[in-house]
This record gives sequence, C-alpha cells and structure tokens, in this order.
Amino acid sequence: MIAHRAAHRAPARPQAAAKPVRWAADTVATMREGARLRLDYSTQSLWRVDRMIEELRREQTPYAAVESVLRGFGAYAGEVIVRRAEGGAEWLEADGGHWIRTADGRLWDPADEARRCFAGHGSLRLLCRDATAI
Repeated sequence: MIAHRAAHRAPARPQAAAKPVRWAADTVATMREGARLRLDYSTQSLWRVDRMIEELRREQTPYAAVESVLRGFGAYAGEVIVRRAEGGAEWLEADGGHWIRTADGRLWDPADEARRCFAGHGSLRLLCRDATAI
C-alpha cells in the first residue's frame, strides 16, 4: 500500500525551489487577504501583478518598502513559468539569486524583472510569455 501511494506523489522539486515556492505561496496568501486579489498561477494573473507593481510605482512607494513584495511577485511569476513552460522549467540558485532554467537551457531572473517592472522598464507577463514560448 505504501508503494502504491508513493507512485501518486508529485515529482520532487529541486532544493533551489524551496524558498521561491514559499515566497510565491506567501504572496498569493497576502494578496488574497490584504488586497483582495486572487492569484491562481495562471499566465493571465500576471496582468494583475504587473498592474499592482505599476500602482506601487505611481504612488512613489520607496523601493525599500516594497523590496520583499517585489521578490514575492518575482517568485510568483517564476512559479507560473515553472508550471506552464512547455518541456518543463526548474528553479536554480546561483550568485545569491534564484533563477528559472527552461527546457531550452535559457535562464530567467523573475525577481530582477519585478524590480525592472517597478522601475518602469519590465513586465512579468511578458517575461512569462517569452519564457514559455517555444
């Protein structure tokens, strides 16, 4: 019976995924409870995330006040990529950051893209589109 149950478990995620997966889940919970924003790990939900970041920028929120929020939004976008990428994608930890490697070998930095979005030069939605396109 134990072997039968083990066959139905989800595949193990790399250790590098532990932190960003937790940050993404925390972001989903925080947005649901605090902002009444439902994030469902769909590519469409990244439109809402981009708008939230844009709103923070327009309000001239100091970067230090939103740094961890941006990290969470980046982790969320990374999880969308991991879950939606054709051929698969995985989290990597390198140079003190967390990256996504897609099946074609390309590397993506969703946390940096969230920071770029806050600066007015990026889009998590477009990052996901590019990373999941074949």
